[in-house]
Amino acid sequence: MLRKQPIGVFDSGYGGLTVLKEIVKKLPQYDYIYLGDNARTPYGNRSFETVYQYTLQSVEKLFSMNCNLVIIACNTASAKALRNIQQVDLQKKYPDKRVLGVIRPTTEIVGKYSKTGHVGVLGTKGTVASNSYPIEIEKFFPEVKVFQEACPMWVPLVENNEYKSDSADYFIKKNLDHLFEKSSEIDTIILGCTHYPLLIEKIKKFIPDSIHLLSQGEIVAESLADYLKRHPEMESRCSKGGVVDFYTSDSEESFNQSATIFFDKEVKAKHIAL
Repeated sequence: MLRKQPIGVFDSGYGGLTVLKEIVKKLPQYDYIYLGDNARTPYGNRSFETVYQYTLQSVEKLFSMNCNLVIIACNTASAKALRNIQQVDLQKKYPDKRVLGVIRPTTEIVGKYSKTGHVGVLGTKGTVASNSYPIEIEKFFPEVKVFQEACPMWVPLVENNEYKSDSADYFIKKNLDHLFEKSSEIDTIILGCTHYPLLIEKIKKFIPDSIHLLSQGEIVAESLADYLKRHPEMESRCSKGGVVDFYTSDSEESFNQSATIFFDKEVKAKHIAL
């Protein structure tokens, strides 16, 4: 009997579950393993080297669990670690494995939405400091101007279940005001953190209806479907049992309680040491 070969999905905590939810909706036939490094979250304020080491450890753990394809469903980890893993670690140690991120799929299409050529990016301090979005967008749409705003309070608001509270309004409005001070012509905003979809209704209160809000879950799911079509040699190595397993580096009980908010279904995780 062939061993299960799931698609791995990694995040520093819970946010990647919003991406996994859309991937499973789009591609329910495959097996998946979700790994959340909740014991060491958040990654947003950590150094590039630390994020790289933590991300590599988690990716290698998923490789050891028979995942041939891993999605880094975390913007900070994609920004600070993905390139090094792809260009160094895979080539040296894992030439038959593949690791994809969440930044490139969004930057490949953002120019199709913006009419003014002014795009806003909301993200963690780490993602903004990496300049990954401006760098990637320039490759596909060199004429587009990118304006970034770091939102350090948004992830804690979500993870502490305060994202529907009135106090969340203050921080969301403050960051959006700062973003539009940089350019009043912004007509498209990338939610550059996988926690932010839970704040969409709050965000919409403070922006014009005409502005496009790009959330990564559906975009990454579409991109993965396209990738598997274009790479049948990898697709054939992904097992198809429709099973989703969840692992966390921290408390199972705590993970299960919060994960439901992000995944919209009951989650039962197992603890795993990294």
